[in-house]
Amino acid sequence: MRWEALFADMEAQLDAARAADLAADIADLTRAEAATVGLLDRFRAAQGADVVIAVAGGGTVAGELLEAAAQWVLVGEGTRRALVPLAAVVAVRGLGVRSAPATGEVARRLGLGSALRALARDRVAVRVTTSGAELAGRIERIGADHLDLAAGVEGVRGTAYLWAVPFATLRVVRSD
Repeated sequence: MRWEALFADMEAQLDAARAADLAADIADLTRAEAATVGLLDRFRAAQGADVVIAVAGGGTVAGELLEAAAQWVLVGEGTRRALVPLAAVVAVRGLGVRSAPATGEVARRLGLGSALRALARDRVAVRVTTSGAELAGRIERIGADHLDLAAGVEGVRGTAYLWAVPFATLRVVRSD
């Protein structure tokens, strides 16, 4: 009888050690998987959530996360839309801990220029916040690394200034 109790105790100790090893392995794998999650993956999983995005230069964008692409996110601020380049994101509140897998090849190619071209095509009036200025007007052209913004002179018809705005300085593009 003593032998059976001894073997049962040894088997219980082995089971406990296996369970502890499994728990440690699960914790290691969980940490390793979390290390592969990018911010864009978390943005994709949070579509539809209310977020607050702190933007380089001190501003914020708050509203419903409508879309997330490789280089930008789109936030609904009531009836207006705010396009935020991912490079301008300083911090985000409201994402949650979930992540969504990478999208297909076509979606990955929809860069910042693609989103800005859609605004130019639709002749949307925009307010562009950069690292050093705020400009209002319509996007006329999109280059490889900049946009041309036609900013009208208030009160004078038929005149406009054309601003060339480098993508690197963009913080937020809001629809008016």
